[in-house]
Amino acid sequence: MITIIAAIANNNVLGKDNQLIWHIPADLKRFKKETSGHHIIMGRKTYESLGKPLPNRINVVISKNPNYPVPAECMVVDSLDAALKLAEHDTNPFIIGGAQIYAEAIKIADKLDLTHVHHNFEGDVFFPEIDPNIWEVSTRKDFKADEHNPYNFSFVSYKRK
Repeated sequence: MITIIAAIANNNVLGKDNQLIWHIPADLKRFKKETSGHHIIMGRKTYESLGKPLPNRINVVISKNPNYPVPAECMVVDSLDAALKLAEHDTNPFIIGGAQIYAEAIKIADKLDLTHVHHNFEGDVFFPEIDPNIWEVSTRKDFKADEHNPYNFSFVSYKRK
């Protein structure tokens, strides 16, 4: 099963200037729980926004530059197909961004694990439209803003129809 995991605003914004716009600790905790022990596949810009490999995961970075410098705990490949081939023995590799990788992966993914942040933000990268003819909600949990999480948000999983 190939899963796309992302946090997106009401207007499908993912981020701005290669950074997340919001800080929702509950989303970060969920991301860590879901992806630990799996391959995480990301584009170069997403890797650079993280600043380091994420622990307890196999970090796969997609770059057109085969000599893109990464620490030993990362692998560099030149395409999403190559990344998925590296992860073929993982029962659930995760696609973690960015926008270009999401746009390509949404065509082949089995599942979307999204945090919907119930707010509109200005941004420069966007998640692809979720086509209701292709995707259906399988689970949803709604949360109100609190002292730690400044926006209302929902954890929504979609499965391919």
